[in-house]
Amino acid sequence: MDAEAAAAKDWRTRAKERLAGRFILLDPLRRNFRDREIDSANEIVEFDLQDVRDADLLLVNYCKPSLGTAMEVFYASHDLGKFVIAFSPLSYADCSPWMIRFCTKILPDLESALTYIERHFP
Repeated sequence: MDAEAAAAKDWRTRAKERLAGRFILLDPLRRNFRDREIDSANEIVEFDLQDVRDADLLLVNYCKPSLGTAMEVFYASHDLGKFVIAFSPLSYADCSPWMIRFCTKILPDLESALTYIERHFP
């Protein structure tokens, strides 16, 4: 949320290029809810939760605190028992204890996260 469109798309494109053909990839940006009208809020949340339910694992860009991302991580990990692989430039001391607890693994960059996924989810 509130990420520059290019930045939000760039890492997802790189991940899709690397993982395509090995996984069915669900990109929440495939939907366009940029109007931010009040009546689309429930749709946004429901579609995101459905994506989490449909996913085998989550790849998360934890570059800054995000309430929505944290809730999706909690739901995936705690409620559904799914693997959550995050990448983050934040130091351990700067990470939320909630993200540390509910992400299966937090790696320093996208490349490391993709390598981890390729190694452990062949």
